Amino acid sequence: MDSALYALCAIAGWTAFGYMLRLQRRQPSHARGAICVALGAFALGITLAIPPLASAIDRASGFPNLAKVLSHGCAMTIAASAETMLLHLALPRARAAARTRLWILVTSGAFLAMAGLFAYTLTYDTPVLLTVEYATDPAVTAYLLIFMVLGFFAYCIDISRLCWRFARICGRPWLRRGLRITAVGAAFALLYSTNKIVYLIAYWSGYQPTGEREIAAVLVTISALLMMIGLTMPAWGPILTITRRWEDFRSYRRLEPLWRDLIAALPELELDAGLRRPLTAVRDIDYALTRRVAEIRDARLALRPYMDARVTVLAERFAEQAGLAAEERPAAVEAAHLACALREHRAGAAVTLPLPSDDLHRPSGGYAGEIAWLTLVSITYTRSFVVARTLAASRHLPASQSTLGDTRR
Repeated sequence: MDSALYALCAIAGWTAFGYMLRLQRRQPSHARGAICVALGAFALGITLAIPPLASAIDRASGFPNLAKVLSHGCAMTIAASAETMLLHLALPRARAAARTRLWILVTSGAFLAMAGLFAYTLTYDTPVLLTVEYATDPAVTAYLLIFMVLGFFAYCIDISRLCWRFARICGRPWLRRGLRITAVGAAFALLYSTNKIVYLIAYWSGYQPTGEREIAAVLVTISALLMMIGLTMPAWGPILTITRRWEDFRSYRRLEPLWRDLIAALPELELDAGLRRPLTAVRDIDYALTRRVAEIRDARLALRPYMDARVTVLAERFAEQAGLAAEERPAAVEAAHLACALREHRAGAAVTLPLPSDDLHRPSGGYAGEIAWLTLVSITYTRSFVVARTLAASRHLPASQSTLGDTRR
């Protein structure tokens, strides 16, 4: 099982490294460069940790544990690089550089000590493995404790702390999400280290527990995948919003025929004429779409005195004759009301049988439901012959109107 999990992580690691390296070449930055180093170290380290490959390296070199030592060195490089990235995000450049140098010095010293302990184990007549099964050997214990305490506890606690703190104040949503996922990944790395230390204590206490490798493989896989996703999410996350932004832009364009006629009749409701320029709307489609929806709703309310209750009967009859589906009929009635109200508004005549005040359609689904509803109304307003027939028929309704001035008196 551990071989399959490590192989999966290796494939993901090399893929992520290639993706981030390409971005770093296009737009270099300290933070992105640190991520590239972290991902490269991860991909190499997890590849070296694949049991069949690690055994082959040890046999070819003649040094037991060589692949494991190299893999552990990569793990410490990952932690140091992730720390560097976070420091450059959270601190001014000078302070981040100073803290980075300190971490590099400490990490380098710790790895040299680990390398010395590894070299010491090579002098044994009987080879030992740098795993918890050989924990009763003092050199193995010292090696693993240095690796766990510095490579995981010190780094991962600081990485989690920095991620959560910076995520609270970060204004970029995908960076904020990535930091939180990275923090969770670091927490799983702490569990991995805790698992190792618990097994060390168990072996020193005279017990012979099993299953450590399987547990470690699961924890390190979860931690590695989460941290890879989190560290790279600010780069690829915004791509996921392109589809939604395209849908928003399509809705914005589909609302235009209805909005254009309403604003032509009620120009005072247009609060940002700059959105008439296509590029301005594209640059901030969220704002542009929100304004368009609000202005259509405001215009609908402003036209209430011109909405005749009898138009509902006409529009519903024509919608039924047209065989419209049940969910399409309310939109056809609404579009017909708006078309007739615009005509009466241009004539300056308010109706004497206005639509009841509680007859405003309130779609379900929140803001997304509102957009979908108004988009359907706009399409119906432009294309449906129900609207055209209602406009024509309402001209011949019995006189029940008065001028707007008379009504107000």
